[in-house]
Amino acid sequence: MGKKEEKKQVKEDDTLVKDQEQVNSENIEETLDKKEENTEETGTESAETIKLKQELAEAKDKYLRLFAEFDNFRKRTNKEKLEMRKTAAQDTLSAFIPVLDDFDRAKKNHDDDNSEEEFTEGVMFVYEKIMTFAKSRGLEAMDSTGEDFDPDFHEAITEIPAPTEEMKGKIIDTIERGYKLNDKIIRYAKVVVGK
Repeated sequence: MGKKEEKKQVKEDDTLVKDQEQVNSENIEETLDKKEENTEETGTESAETIKLKQELAEAKDKYLRLFAEFDNFRKRTNKEKLEMRKTAAQDTLSAFIPVLDDFDRAKKNHDDDNSEEEFTEGVMFVYEKIMTFAKSRGLEAMDSTGEDFDPDFHEAITEIPAPTEEMKGKIIDTIERGYKLNDKIIRYAKVVVGK
């Protein structure tokens, strides 16, 4: 079923519920009006009139509850669809992360002064395009080195003695970068922590 058909069906369902409740309320109100006319003539309110008023109040209450429940269902469904769209590419981008890791290692090796590795302008251009593509899809690399260790974002591979007192409990080195997809972690950063 397409989006237009779904919207049409939801609208029809909503209209059907409203119409049915309105008919029930109108029937009870008509009967109640007739009874009130009789009550005005006789001067007393009959048990049947009281019963009809209660039924009217119950029907209105039922209608309001049903309408609220349907509205909550619609909001919840829309929220779930939005979440699904945000993370629809998660599997593909998760499989793409090792390629980004390889590019990062090659770039890091090239940036090392002692390395003879070449990172040509064309390869750098491809790297930039891949990173731009990943960011446009909501993939974001987490920078961890020098940050406080947080088990909600990091996976500690090992602990080593901290080089300075300030580095205790902080991340000394990042073995594998962590990634988020639309603020949801899809890979935790693997890090070395100072103790």
